Amino acid sequence: ELLRAAGLDTYRFSIEWSRIEPEEGFLSRAAVDHYRRMVDTALELGITPMVSLLHFTVPRWFADEGMWRSPKAADRFARFTELALPVLGGDVKWVCTINEPNIAAMIAGGEDPANLVAYGLPAPDLRVADTLLDCHHRAREVLSGVGGIRSGWTVATQAFQAEPGCEEIAHAYGHPRDDWYLEASRGDDWVGVQAYTRTIIGPDGPKPVPEGVETTLTGWEYYPAALAEGVRSAWEKTGGVPVFVTENGIATADDSRRVDYTHEALTGLHAAISDGVAVEGYLHWSLLDNYEWASGYRPTFGLIAVDRKTFVRTPKPSLAWLGSVAKANAL
Repeated sequence: ELLRAAGLDTYRFSIEWSRIEPEEGFLSRAAVDHYRRMVDTALELGITPMVSLLHFTVPRWFADEGMWRSPKAADRFARFTELALPVLGGDVKWVCTINEPNIAAMIAGGEDPANLVAYGLPAPDLRVADTLLDCHHRAREVLSGVGGIRSGWTVATQAFQAEPGCEEIAHAYGHPRDDWYLEASRGDDWVGVQAYTRTIIGPDGPKPVPEGVETTLTGWEYYPAALAEGVRSAWEKTGGVPVFVTENGIATADDSRRVDYTHEALTGLHAAISDGVAVEGYLHWSLLDNYEWASGYRPTFGLIAVDRKTFVRTPKPSLAWLGSVAKANAL
């Protein structure tokens, strides 16, 4: 209701595999009904739902089996997609199969997710990357049997920027962490871009955020241009697959800087659209202040504040601002 009142018209949320299939082969009808009520409520309010099948977490039984290293991984994920079909019904148009598979492949070796907060990213497990792509394709096969669904996956684009003379180093570092997943999206209905900041690559690889620049509550450089760079890269690497901005935002306690950041990011997005990039939509991260993995509740990304004791939700000025942009479809 807060989303609708602000003038926004699309809500992306994930469903939890471990709730739908808490034990192998066991379907929780209660969980399916819960998620279907979320879809129905969105539709009743005139809001378009985008459903993500997987946002990092998996059932414990699947983790015990080897997770993405299990030879049965693709079969397991295809079955989960089939179990989730009643959530989608015949009226969910947008489905994300896997959220940020590039990040999932980087932390697949049990690395501390806190490493993702510092500069530099863990090396991805290439076997896991291949398995995630297989899972993505299998899920898309299942979804293709449902009329009207447009499916894709979302990539955390890093805006890798090479210092002069470091172009080959930047390519060697960035391709397995970013571009490979965009290239693998060729032929999909759309590709999601999730952009926040940039990574500068020097002779020794990724460099720390320069001293003196503005940073966010996650320690990332304040860099709104990351969105346009990610969208343009996705359009180029996929050979013209439509782009959906599925995440873009800033972790800050200063809501005026959230508006500043988003205004500049959308200005760059508009320029990309004017240059011919097909952009299906823009979804801000995040509607609510959320649990941000290794960083907990400390970084506040939301357009709406949440009191963790009372659960009272208080819209921030940025929500009304973004809603006014959406209603006018202009900056």
